[in-house]
Amino acid sequence: MSRNNLILVVGVIIVAAVVILNLDLNTEKKTETAEIKIGISLGFTGPLESLAPAMNQGAQMAISEVAESNALLGGSKVAAVTGDSTCADTAAAVATGERLVTAENVNAIVGAMCSGAAQAVLEAVAMPNGIVMISGSATAPVLSTVDDNGLFFRTAPSDARSAEVLADILLEGGYKSIAITYVNNDYGKGLGSAIEANFVAGGGTVTINTGHEENKGDYSADAAALAQAGGDILVVAGYADGGGGAIIQGSLDIGSFETFFLPDGMYADSLTTSFGSQIEGSFGASAGTDSPGDATFKTLFAEAGHEYNVYAGEYYDAAALILLSMQAANSASSSDFKGHVMDVANAPGEKIYPGELAKALQILADGGDVDYVGASAVELIEPGESGGSYLQYEVRNGKFETVGYR
Repeated sequence: MSRNNLILVVGVIIVAAVVILNLDLNTEKKTETAEIKIGISLGFTGPLESLAPAMNQGAQMAISEVAESNALLGGSKVAAVTGDSTCADTAAAVATGERLVTAENVNAIVGAMCSGAAQAVLEAVAMPNGIVMISGSATAPVLSTVDDNGLFFRTAPSDARSAEVLADILLEGGYKSIAITYVNNDYGKGLGSAIEANFVAGGGTVTINTGHEENKGDYSADAAALAQAGGDILVVAGYADGGGGAIIQGSLDIGSFETFFLPDGMYADSLTTSFGSQIEGSFGASAGTDSPGDATFKTLFAEAGHEYNVYAGEYYDAAALILLSMQAANSASSSDFKGHVMDVANAPGEKIYPGELAKALQILADGGDVDYVGASAVELIEPGESGGSYLQYEVRNGKFETVGYR
């Protein structure tokens, strides 16, 4: 080989090496600065639309807190992408889930809000694409048994546990017979049957346990059937902005029930705005805690200009767990961080409360452990759901007031 040819070959090798090095550096730079997207799928329209804004604001607060810290995965950007799961329309929920995953390329999903929507999105979108979902409000017992490949978690307790608490409250209140109406979906069916089982086991009688459909123009027949069955109180396991509220109106119109037992789907300020003192003395229970983290979260929430509503804290916690799990796994890929959700949610480790996500990210980056307590006193049990803390409320002077915790 001539000297000129040798020089030419060496030159080509050097140029190729420089190109390859630049490609590697650009790839590394792209990885470091790639934007992490968190999908938020809630029922912004539908039978619980009045609750969605606070849930969204809770999740957005956690995402913003992490984004502002610039401490996630070496300074990766973080952004939220919202979608409407509607609660009642599973086809719309799936379409929204597909958009979030395939068009928006989200790394994980906070939600969905209602149990039927959550199960539909999990099975049709999240599992085929290997995407982690953490819901702060989907409570149907069936979600405890879905074969989810370790992708689904919830910061709200299952209705199987909630029904025990609800039945105890009714029995402790001296109620001997109850009528039950439930929204005819996985949430309502599961909750209605579980309340009945626990109430009967405690010595009570159920006069009727019947489902009602959403989006009906007239609920007078439903109210009449419940009135005919009778009972000391009507349990409304439905949605405040949907059929549940309409059945209360129908019952008041015919004078069949004056006091109502209101599980979590009915715990909305829109209900007391509609009925006020007409449902005075009605009561119920929902997920909630009087922990230090709850008080801190509500203060931060108010300072941000938001109006608190049920499950807002659980959605802050859902988003926080996703982001902390990414840091623990040193990866934003669901396949990598799904195995760290239970780790960051439970002991051992330093307890982390709302407003301390930057601190938690640094601990994890340094190789330490965190025990995320958050707003809802998070403690996840198998198969990845909240063990359950509850607040009791009653309608007093036309508004919901907290009367205790358990």
